[in-house]
Amino acid sequence: MSTSRFVHALRKQELRVQRPGQRVSGLALRRELERKFNALQQDYAELHAEIFEAAQVHRRLCAPRVVRYADFEIANEIFAVRHLAGDFFTVNNSPDGVVFVLGDICGKGLAAGMWTTHLVGRVNVHASSDSNPARIVSEVNNDVCLTGQLAPLASLFVARLNPDTGRLDYCSAGHPPAILLRNTGEVELLCDGGLLLGVIPSASYVTGSVQLRPGDVLLAYSDGVLESRNGAEEEFGLERLENQLRQANQGGAAAEALLFSVLASVQDFAGTHPLVDDLSLAVIKRSDQDSLSTDYTD
Repeated sequence: MSTSRFVHALRKQELRVQRPGQRVSGLALRRELERKFNALQQDYAELHAEIFEAAQVHRRLCAPRVVRYADFEIANEIFAVRHLAGDFFTVNNSPDGVVFVLGDICGKGLAAGMWTTHLVGRVNVHASSDSNPARIVSEVNNDVCLTGQLAPLASLFVARLNPDTGRLDYCSAGHPPAILLRNTGEVELLCDGGLLLGVIPSASYVTGSVQLRPGDVLLAYSDGVLESRNGAEEEFGLERLENQLRQANQGGAAAEALLFSVLASVQDFAGTHPLVDDLSLAVIKRSDQDSLSTDYTD
């Protein structure tokens, strides 16, 4: 509501509550309206600050934007369509590899963002005790179902990477299929998994496995990427996403460069059309040269 409309509404409200025969001077009414308007502005400023703090908490819950393990680079980015993202990306170390999780809580805005903390916590608890992707998903699904009807549906892509061998085990719980771009230019879609979280407590999930070779690229993403629309109401879609990833990788770009290239293509496609959902992407690339160190960078 604009300021002029707000003041007009308050003036009408003041006039409605006056008793018959009661007269309020114009100056007194104006001062009362200004007092209420200033109070509203203060409430808005405090709410804006709290939302900003919540967004910072969300960022700290997620993995650093770039993480490196041996000859693997993992880059991720999340864009909230409203104040607080309902998507998240985490990375956890385990004795037999690195577990990374991309999640998407159905819905958007504050309601979805508030559930992120709960779901990230449950993912981290189970990932710390068992690195098997299907078992992590199964346990998190049980937790979500136990919260009752209040809990939203959510999708997860959980993967365990062995940086020494390049083996990647994964489970997709109702999540869009991750794209594996081979160094030969061929594309594989990672679809093994099961239902969305929160549908059936006893849902069965399976683990799929692939081998990441030097030069291979894995792209995990939320459905907000595919559902981004342009002015003609066309969706970005899976085919465009595959083509853009293949084109961006032609020069042997690093994971972070690939990430921003794909994001730029989605934004260019949408143009001035507003986003319909949160956007999250994670790019995992195995370089052609081995590295002996593990490094974390923000």
